[in-house]
Amino acid sequence: MLPSPPVANSQVVGVGNAIVDVIGQVDDSAIDEWGLNKGAMTLIDEPRAEELTSLMLGGLKESGGSAANTMVGVASFGSSAAYIGKVRDDTLGAVFIEDLRAAGVAYDVAPAASGPATARCLIQVTPDGQRTMNTFLGASSVLTVDDVDESLVAGATVLYCEGYLWDLEEAKAAIRHAMDIARANGVTASLTLSDSFAVDRHKEEWLTLIADRVDLLFGNIDEARSLLDTDDDAAVVEGLRSLTETACITRGRQGSMIVTPSEVIDVPVVEVDKRIDTTGAGDLYAAGVLAGLAQGIDLARAGAMGSCAAAEIITHIGARPRQPLQTFCG
Repeated sequence: MLPSPPVANSQVVGVGNAIVDVIGQVDDSAIDEWGLNKGAMTLIDEPRAEELTSLMLGGLKESGGSAANTMVGVASFGSSAAYIGKVRDDTLGAVFIEDLRAAGVAYDVAPAASGPATARCLIQVTPDGQRTMNTFLGASSVLTVDDVDESLVAGATVLYCEGYLWDLEEAKAAIRHAMDIARANGVTASLTLSDSFAVDRHKEEWLTLIADRVDLLFGNIDEARSLLDTDDDAAVVEGLRSLTETACITRGRQGSMIVTPSEVIDVPVVEVDKRIDTTGAGDLYAAGVLAGLAQGIDLARAGAMGSCAAAEIITHIGARPRQPLQTFCG
């Protein structure tokens, strides 16, 4: 197993579900035949995970999870990154750890010695580039407050927490704990909304969490509309301003907007010849923004880094960069 990169000066620390991704291209007919909810992330149990895995035998397998993908993107930009998430001491867990460390991300959380297997996310990519995700949380569900390295979080520039992790009570406590450490040590605390269905499940809790603990919010426009119960984008902007200091909201082909108390920064999309797979586009957008902020770059240029990273990721299958983003984005 590869040695872990040093963690003492990690600029960005991510907290999320440690998951192995299984990614495959399918026709829309398979989405209907397999009874999937197109374009959404659906939590599934272990038997359903085994069933879908058997239908995706030719799928690409790699370590994943939303926040882990973001940390790989941060490292690809040349910034220091570390990750907090839980795997089992099984074959997939070892693969996850080795993959993440090989990508330059510090990872030192002890694997679980018992309990459910390492988590997996089964991702079906349709010809329109949309991804449908079915997630078995497995060992990632046992992340606790004790897994949060206080010195690691306290020494960071930015803490980045994954909304998908909020489905688990112990994980909620871990995120709150990490954010409290961040606040006590002048570290920017950020949250990604992850998915509109996640917003619907946790809206009331998240409104409180964001107002009390979050300095930097990530999401797409549909998630923001759902969070604020409005389809009026002007109301979305004002609602975000009342909730948090800064919000980075992606809008598909319209690029993104970065909302602050004093301005709205419009960030254009970076055009590509063909959109192959949108898996991880939001994760890598966040990576660019976080890497930029960790490097002391202003919000507009950090947003441009995010757009560039998202552009790279949608040109191929998979949620990890195929070339160094530091080079790709110049």
